Amino acid sequence: MFVLELTYTAPLDKVDAVLEAHVAWLDEQYARGVFLASGRKNPRDGGVILAVAEDRARIERIAAGDPFVEAGVCAYRVTEFAATKTAPELERYRESPS
Repeated sequence: MFVLELTYTAPLDKVDAVLEAHVAWLDEQYARGVFLASGRKNPRDGGVILAVAEDRARIERIAAGDPFVEAGVCAYRVTEFAATKTAPELERYRESPS
């Protein structure tokens, strides 16, 4: 499982100019079963995405395709973690402690 933290690197008017394309990209990742949750940070200086994938390389490729990245308005920080405890709704993503 991965936490993707987005940090805006441009003023909000530049971010907002790409927002519609970013939301369409988010919808694609939800449809593919990669993203589980997402939203803006408060204060609005970026966002957070909870994602699942077989490896970090795939997540990094997906993040590189974000219209925000392509437009140069945000940077990603990717954190991988083992979800050893989850809410019942996320049980299928739970990992055994090693």
